[in-house]
Amino acid sequence: MDTRIIKIALAAGSLAYAISLFIKGHIGSGVGMILVCALLVLMTLQSMRMIMAFVNLRQQKMDDARKWLSRVNPKHLWPRRRGYWYFLMGSLAMEHNMNDAERLLKEALDMGLKQDHDKAAVKLNLAVVASAKRKPKLAKALLAECKRLDKKGMLKKDIKQVESAIQNPQAMRMRGR
Repeated sequence: MDTRIIKIALAAGSLAYAISLFIKGHIGSGVGMILVCALLVLMTLQSMRMIMAFVNLRQQKMDDARKWLSRVNPKHLWPRRRGYWYFLMGSLAMEHNMNDAERLLKEALDMGLKQDHDKAAVKLNLAVVASAKRKPKLAKALLAECKRLDKKGMLKKDIKQVESAIQNPQAMRMRGR
């Protein structure tokens, strides 16, 4: 059963209870129930497991992030959230299998991501995959798209690093040893 339906029903029930509290004159309790209702709505829109995976990924705890993501059923996510699930799984798959990573990252772009810098991060990861597969033209095209999408300059350092790896693939192989 889809847990979103249960969460929406609980949020609607808590909102109805909050309204009844306001009608009865229990203003403080009504405000408290409105906060509970807001929390339930946020939990419906965001998967807490996805948030934990994001946190672990930022802290470079890849095994923990993989564990949290494995607990998420992508079919139970909203379509945009499903795109982020594919993005995170693709980012984690880059360590082991570039073909799976490429498939997952492309699926993330197909599902749709909300922020331009998230799309830029996916394109940057796809450029790394293309570079690893020795497709420098595709990698350069993806980097150009990444630069266009990264309006805030959040990925500037990473873009330069990938560009230098594409320009001088021998240096990256030597550094990896």
